[in-house]
Amino acid sequence: MSPSVSSRSARQPANRRVPADVRALEQQLSTYLSARQVARVRKAYLAGAHAHAGQTRRSGEPYITHPVAVARILAELGMDAETIIAAILHDTLEDTELSADEIGAQFGSTVVELVDGVTKLDKVRFRSRQEAAAESFRKMLLAMARDLRVILIKLADRLHNMRTLASMEPEARRRIARETLDIYAPIAQRLGMNSFRLELEDLGFRMRYPDRHRIIAERIRTVLGNRREAMQRIEEALNAKLDAEQIQHRLASRIKSPYSIYTKMRTDNKSFAQVMDVYGFRVVVNDVRDCYHALGAVHALYKPVDGRFRDFIAIPKANGYQSLHTVLFGPFGAPIEIQIRTEDMDGVAERGVAAHWVYKTDAAPANSAQSRAREWVSGLVDRETGTPSSLEFIENVKVDLFPDEVYLFTPQGEILALPRNATALDFAYAVHTDIGGHAVAARADKKLIALRTPLTSGQTIEIITAPSAAPSPQWLDWVVSSRARTAIRHHLKRLQHEDAVDFGHRMLDRALDEAGSSLEAIPAGVLARYLADQKFKRLEELLADIALGNRVADNVARALLFARGEHPHATRVRSHEKILISGTERGVLSFGNCCHPLPGDEIMGYLSAGKGIVVHRVECPNVPELRKLPERCVEIAWAPEVQGDYRVELRIEVANKPGVLAQVAAAVADVGSNIENVEYKERDVMTATILFTIEVRDRKHLADVMRGVRRLQVVTAVRRYPV
Repeated sequence: MSPSVSSRSARQPANRRVPADVRALEQQLSTYLSARQVARVRKAYLAGAHAHAGQTRRSGEPYITHPVAVARILAELGMDAETIIAAILHDTLEDTELSADEIGAQFGSTVVELVDGVTKLDKVRFRSRQEAAAESFRKMLLAMARDLRVILIKLADRLHNMRTLASMEPEARRRIARETLDIYAPIAQRLGMNSFRLELEDLGFRMRYPDRHRIIAERIRTVLGNRREAMQRIEEALNAKLDAEQIQHRLASRIKSPYSIYTKMRTDNKSFAQVMDVYGFRVVVNDVRDCYHALGAVHALYKPVDGRFRDFIAIPKANGYQSLHTVLFGPFGAPIEIQIRTEDMDGVAERGVAAHWVYKTDAAPANSAQSRAREWVSGLVDRETGTPSSLEFIENVKVDLFPDEVYLFTPQGEILALPRNATALDFAYAVHTDIGGHAVAARADKKLIALRTPLTSGQTIEIITAPSAAPSPQWLDWVVSSRARTAIRHHLKRLQHEDAVDFGHRMLDRALDEAGSSLEAIPAGVLARYLADQKFKRLEELLADIALGNRVADNVARALLFARGEHPHATRVRSHEKILISGTERGVLSFGNCCHPLPGDEIMGYLSAGKGIVVHRVECPNVPELRKLPERCVEIAWAPEVQGDYRVELRIEVANKPGVLAQVAAAVADVGSNIENVEYKERDVMTATILFTIEVRDRKHLADVMRGVRRLQVVTAVRRYPV
């Protein structure tokens, strides 16, 4: 939360008397840090208090109380001295005159990197607040890849801001609460920090939907009050059974939070009573063997519900969470959900990557949550290089933050965790980008499936590849994981660039040829000077710019010849040689919706800025207007070998009878054409006119479709539209 500043220019030195909150922090730290490290924290407080002197929070408190509160949250997790110092100084680079060099001189380079990692990019100008937030978030996540402590400081910062959000304006409260629910609570979940997640969710829900939170919280209290006796009887029975088995344990009841109930009601379309109709308990034991022993004991006490047992000890969740989950038939008609785990697993479940942090070494993470978190953030860095847009990057991260996952096996027995609704193609990219890029099909439990098939937990997936296979734009509709989406987009952009370079080369060659020259005839020095003047690093960038319609090839040709010392004539003889297109240049070419050109049609191209060449039929009604800008018209024709499917519209007049639409659709499909859209244009008692948008390979294929439709007795006329 940004500070408000009073008399910033006339700052007073920080008061040397240490406030109560700082003394409480130091007392907490002294339980696990040395006296020398606690003294460094005191020094950081004095530096921070001096830097923030004169600044207040919106609530009126001195601003330094916020960084100290953030440090206390991290001290409760047992974080190291560098993290605590960075937490106290985390807003200094952003909001004070204290420099990175000064911080580094006093506290070392590690503290500077941590502080810089959580500092927003406020000094950079962005087109919108949304883009600024996305770029700052991207910066933070990449810093987190270097050091996980960056995100721990940010989560503690967000948690304290949420605890004190009431002083903000209502609109700001809702915006910050939404960001917390969409980003920061899921990050806490992804890092296994359950206690942070629950509080962030509760505060975010309370601030974003105060009435909904209040109503659900009141109903929870009512239900728990009515169930107190039943809960006590179940707890006594569980304790007695575990004691009889001589299993040392700790038993606690679990209560669903208002936010978890709200999301279940929305996503599962359940009533409040249905969501709450369950008793939850957690059993914490000494070791893994006791976990399975306790599982057998509770199954002997109450019958287990078939298909509701999950072993997250043998197969941990992607965030390192481990536990046994089972559901039992309860004595009061409602199911009983039981979680069984060790004390160590319970610590990781509550604190995630922060559990046992003081024992962490760079060589080996202290727990599975830290290990898996590092794998996740290193994957983010790999994907970030192929995602130029910050907004696109943050959307990809959001996909990774979905808590629901499917757990799948490779043929070698390796376990992969993917987002819910992941397909076989997502799995292929999770194995390796090269596997995904050449995938053609898959086998799920040895049964052949299509790449777009959604997968379910427990399946063993084998990917079938072919050297000739390559990603297509349609693949983006099949995948849900950010890894797959980023890899496919990167491939398509690379192909678009390659196609643009090739097409631009042909266009510039043709323009130079008409002037009696060629690109090879332009001296290297002349070409280099022209590229430098136009701010291009390489020739390929110029050629792609021409193909995408941002520059006219004729103008570039004249400029190059002029730079060589020639004065090309204003009037030239146009070349009769046309540029041939095969239909595979989809990154450079688009096809006019006004006339829907097909292979076999006589065509021309129009250079549209930013879009590349838009292909039109020569008889298109818009062509006369386009010809008024001859420098943007490109002479093109179809290559002998044309690939792909092309959209075309058919205007079909039929008798207005029941079942007519189905007959026409069947006739179109019988000839191997895909129907994209159907629209009734005119309709009366006797006749109807239907506009079919279909895909065909060429004019011959279209003729076959029209012939098949004309044979129907209900059809009176078929014609291509527009004519």
